[in-house]
Amino acid sequence: MDTILSPRTTTGSTAPLRTGAEYLRAIADDGRRVYVDGELVRDVTRHPAFREGARSIARLYDMAADPANRERLTYASPADGAPVLRAYQIPRTHADIRAKRLAAEAWAEATFGLMGRTPDHVAGFFAGYAAKPSVFAAGGQQFADNVVRFYEKLRDNHLYASYAIVPPQIDRSKPAHQQSDPSLYAGVVREKDGGIVVRGAQQLATGGVFSDYLYLSCIHPLQPGDENYAIGVAIPMNAPGLKLLSRRGFAAKAENAFDYPLTSRFDETDSLVVLDDVFVPWEDVFIYRNTQICFDQWWKTPSHVYGNLQAQARYATKLRFLLGLAKRMNEATGHDKNPPVMVQMGELASLATIVDSMVQAQEVMAKVEDDGVLWPSRNTLYSVMALQSEINPRMIDIVREITGAGMITLPSSERDFENPEIAADLDRFLGTPKQAARDKVALMKLAWDFIGTEFGNRHQQYEKFYGGASFLVKMNVFRNYDFDRATGLVDAALSLPPLAAE
Repeated sequence: MDTILSPRTTTGSTAPLRTGAEYLRAIADDGRRVYVDGELVRDVTRHPAFREGARSIARLYDMAADPANRERLTYASPADGAPVLRAYQIPRTHADIRAKRLAAEAWAEATFGLMGRTPDHVAGFFAGYAAKPSVFAAGGQQFADNVVRFYEKLRDNHLYASYAIVPPQIDRSKPAHQQSDPSLYAGVVREKDGGIVVRGAQQLATGGVFSDYLYLSCIHPLQPGDENYAIGVAIPMNAPGLKLLSRRGFAAKAENAFDYPLTSRFDETDSLVVLDDVFVPWEDVFIYRNTQICFDQWWKTPSHVYGNLQAQARYATKLRFLLGLAKRMNEATGHDKNPPVMVQMGELASLATIVDSMVQAQEVMAKVEDDGVLWPSRNTLYSVMALQSEINPRMIDIVREITGAGMITLPSSERDFENPEIAADLDRFLGTPKQAARDKVALMKLAWDFIGTEFGNRHQQYEKFYGGASFLVKMNVFRNYDFDRATGLVDAALSLPPLAAE
């Protein structure tokens, strides 16, 4: 069977920086099979559930292609010195890792932190794989060569990879190989000339409908007998047999950008990936039937810390946006100088500052490890990730308390302002001395879209489990904390000499 390549890409050479228009052309009607509301969507750049999300990604590419952003968003490819996305940079100095964080912040600010799986996320994972190919070489040198070559292909062609790395929730009481059907979880079912055949399903594929490639693997611990599911492979989104079953597209129901300013633009969607005997050529296989390497890819390479450095920079930006929303709403309602409100705002600012400071501490405390590669501070990263599921709902609840009925006592839609029978009432009773009614309503609609709509509530669930279940993240903190130093203090205290007699 012939190798399947994502359309309009090249291999082995550096292409000019990809523009938004080029990105949209590459994913438009390319043969990918995306399903939503029972419908097969062949062109995600035109369907109302996905169109504006695709355009938001395109704007990120345009930002990177703009010469004014060259220094912040790109770096020189080791292949030929041409500019490529900084997200693919393997940091070797503290300046490098700071540059990666600033690039992630720039893209996050363009989406207000609301698109968590933009092209720079999985780019970080592949940078981590390429930084430590010896982990993959444990299964055979060809797999290490494959992962480095694919990383270079992504990097030098400015491609967008997403991933699906969690098995579907079918029967979590049993390992993969003991499910009622051995092809429920995504895994290899056979080899054939030139590659392998993969069958089953995997989740969550956030942003998958917009990406060029899917990285399919498993982050859950696998047991002996699960070897068929212990794989790491790259699959073009238009590969025959690959289907994306999208959750409800919130943007499709967002009637206009006034009432749904965020839903209408930044719904990146989440999908169940279904693989019906998808062929993967050997050159796109990085892990093959090896449970240990499937586990080690996350923890013995800097992939997980690089990807989540981007994720935390994005989250810090999102919290900054939330603080700005709360401040503007307080100003609009005249509560800005109210002492109890100032106390609540101080708590919000404290929590946001903790996240922001912990993001920067990851780079300040980063260490050069094997092969001269810089790793962000793992203990710092996992500590803030462990608190994310507690910080986020607390902050959302504070904003709910501050605004009271302000976000829900709103006109039903923008059209209410166009009805002369009620427009004057809206102007009279919803305006403030500082803000016209329409402007105040637009602000409150923005806040409600962030907090209360279906889109907003998906984000609350998303942030709660962004790094996985909190107990798993806390185990990462346990493994990385310097307990020797802590217990050394206790031992020193126990070893204090007796007090001298007077």
